[in-house]
Amino acid sequence: MMKSMVKREKLFRAGIAPELAGRRVLVVGAAKTGVATANFLLGRGAVVTVTDRRDAGSLDAYLAGLHPRVELELGGHRQETFLSRDLIVPSPGVPMDDPLLATARGVGVPILSEIELAYRFLPVPLVAVTGTNGKSTTVTALGKVFEEAGISVCVGGNLGNPLIGEVDGLKTAQMVVAEISSFQLEWIESFRPRVAAILNVSEDHLDRYRSFEEYLRVKERIFENQEPEDHLVLNGDDHLVREAGTRASSSKVWFSRRTIPLQGVYLFRGWIYSRLGRGTGRKIMPVSEMLITGEHNWENALAVTAMALLGGASPADVRRALGRFEGLPHRTQFVREKDGVRFYDDSKGTNVGAAARTLSGFQSPVVLIAGGRDKGGSYAPLFPLVREHARCLVLTGEASGRMARELEGAAPIVRAGDMAVAVREAAAAARPGDTVLLSPACSSFDQYQDYVQRGRHFQDEVRKL
Repeated sequence: MMKSMVKREKLFRAGIAPELAGRRVLVVGAAKTGVATANFLLGRGAVVTVTDRRDAGSLDAYLAGLHPRVELELGGHRQETFLSRDLIVPSPGVPMDDPLLATARGVGVPILSEIELAYRFLPVPLVAVTGTNGKSTTVTALGKVFEEAGISVCVGGNLGNPLIGEVDGLKTAQMVVAEISSFQLEWIESFRPRVAAILNVSEDHLDRYRSFEEYLRVKERIFENQEPEDHLVLNGDDHLVREAGTRASSSKVWFSRRTIPLQGVYLFRGWIYSRLGRGTGRKIMPVSEMLITGEHNWENALAVTAMALLGGASPADVRRALGRFEGLPHRTQFVREKDGVRFYDDSKGTNVGAAARTLSGFQSPVVLIAGGRDKGGSYAPLFPLVREHARCLVLTGEASGRMARELEGAAPIVRAGDMAVAVREAAAAARPGDTVLLSPACSSFDQYQDYVQRGRHFQDEVRKL
């Protein structure tokens, strides 16, 4: 079955892969995705230029991997370059409303995202996962299940390896599993996963989108080209995801912690059940066997189970792989216990929804460290959870003032100038049996390169205690 799927996919892609030889292509952004895109294009005979507003000194780590035959325009963008190309491929960090992109599009220059370009050359079926939270954990765990099933799989996308950088190495792969962000979906045209999933939707990236509605509509683009023979896996407990499903033409499969869907995967009395095809529910595994904890990870496991079974894995494969999966760094990662207090790093909780899901998963009192760069959404959804679960709230970073105002009264608030002070204040406020949790609800870019650097700093300071 898998071989026939791969063969059909190759024939399908042959009809949409563009001819790149001799075409003048502009790649906007010279970081990881831009460099991978430029090298891919050059390898197919395109004449490639990479442009970035930053100078070479700021991009050294990325440019070291760029082929020397790629032309560079750094330190600013030139309008004439945008207008004189046959194709433009913007990196995910470049907003869709960039004036130069708008000008180029206005005169008819085609614009495609990196994942759209990569998709057109994929020789194997694609499973694509989006959502506000849980994408990386879900995609990684799904890859482990397929490996357990003996299905050769490539895992990439927004997870860390640009999808386009994986295309040329797919000679033995039978399937691609990709994490897809809203940014990557902005410039798609024919992108069509055989299995797509929307895990959840909550406010995020409102510093980039004009409204939450716009952000939601971009997320929905993951299924806009799907046909009835394709599958769409949806969170039945998320009302926004349920509503989005009404606009899909694909075959819908639901996952739920609260209800039993007609077609889908669900949680009942501590067990994951599958109800796909005809017949009653089939036991897959008890969630008590999972190493990763929390209701949000149960949801991730339900989504993984649905996609894995649709992709050809067996229930036994799911149980073995999920039973061994340890999770990912900086996602509710246990750091240490000191004086009866347990410290957890959830630096990847870069939005309010993520922090809320993590906080609600703890039964012990929590001293919550939050803050960073504001992303434009409301912190109000955190208020009842902080009031219920938090002994104290330690705030740091650019957003700390706004967070303090919106969360005043939910718990005692301590302001800390940096992570070192925040960890010391949190440890002082905690009591034996408590949890100290870093789950910022904000991006890291006010003080750090990324959430990884922030998480490592937190862990370093915790180990100094």
